[in-house]
Amino acid sequence: MNVAMIAGFALTLSMTAPLPAPGAAELLDPECTPAEMPLEDRASPYDSASVSLGEGELKLCYGRPSARGRTMIGGENVPFGEPWRLGANEPTTLHTTVPIQVAGIPLDAGSYTLYAIPGAEEWEIVVNSEVDRWGIPISPEVRAADVGSATLPREQPDDYVETLSIEFGPADGSSAPMFIEWEDFRVTVPVEAMGS
Repeated sequence: MNVAMIAGFALTLSMTAPLPAPGAAELLDPECTPAEMPLEDRASPYDSASVSLGEGELKLCYGRPSARGRTMIGGENVPFGEPWRLGANEPTTLHTTVPIQVAGIPLDAGSYTLYAIPGAEEWEIVVNSEVDRWGIPISPEVRAADVGSATLPREQPDDYVETLSIEFGPADGSSAPMFIEWEDFRVTVPVEAMGS
């Protein structure tokens, strides 16, 4: 277990597995084209966020569920302490054309999935090399492909967020924050291009 300070946040970095085997994180379709389910008439729209870091490009693809009067985080649908796909339907997928660090977790160029284990005061953000799957279940077999995880503090958004939002903040050369916001939860994930 390693505790580090990144962008003013105390991060607990846990490398739960070595970097993926060659080919495990091959760069997949960065156009965010889901194959399993038509985009029309989805209750949770499919969206993306992207940012340029150093010499590279990052793109995140995810489903955007809405609360619709329910308590989602910490409720029946997204209970505290349980792995959550960090979106709806497909797994939340991160594509990068350059090596990066996500909350201190080093990643080669390629495609990865992200999931979270939310808590009332902090969230564990997990990077996984298994991209050819549906968003659930996050089973022991899926978790065996975890690349690493980091624990980040829960923050408060400025206003209540009805629909899950994952966005990159402005890039500062080779780094940019990734903001995860839903209901009255906000988590800031530092992302940095390596070798830039």
